[in-house]
Amino acid sequence: MKTLSTSRRLAAALSCAASLALSLALLRPNDVNASALTAQERTAPAPRPADAPALKDFATRVKEYEDLQKALAGKVTRPPTEATPETIDRYERALGMLIENARRTARQGDIFTPPVQVIFRRELGRIFAGAQGKQLIASIMDENPVKVTLKINARYPDEIPMSTMPPEVLSVLPPLPKTLNYRFISDQLILLDTEAHIVVDYVSKALPIAP
Repeated sequence: MKTLSTSRRLAAALSCAASLALSLALLRPNDVNASALTAQERTAPAPRPADAPALKDFATRVKEYEDLQKALAGKVTRPPTEATPETIDRYERALGMLIENARRTARQGDIFTPPVQVIFRRELGRIFAGAQGKQLIASIMDENPVKVTLKINARYPDEIPMSTMPPEVLSVLPPLPKTLNYRFISDQLILLDTEAHIVVDYVSKALPIAP
């Protein structure tokens, strides 16, 4: 009787294991996607404790700019969804003028403060020094001019195409609101206002390119 009882328990255990294996097999596609996402997220290291104050200050400054931009955008008639390029251009320039007037004293480094610039250069340097660094730089430099002089609050040059921003690069930079983007012009990382199409701030020597 003991042998029979043991056999039944073993059979039940094997049946349970088979059911579990089947369930995992059915769920495997989602699990693979989740694992890949987790692996991608882990490419960006956790912020260093010493970086926390500077990054917190950066987030505060970005939020202050976002609030200013939203307030000023409310004073300009927003173009409709099917607006012509000319209408969009007029909107961007009108908003840009309001922002420039409100930020008359703005200087390079007001948002990308010196401590933040050090952090960004370090993290970007780590990515560009990696196995895919040359490929990433090449994709960014496609149609990216070698030398451009930037001015705070100035319109992004219409004749210069927007640079590619690889996910690997964005993964080491703090997130931004919808109305702001990171872009490269020459070796400079800029903070671009996508509504007004202006340069809000920039970090020089952020991209390792030949002089």
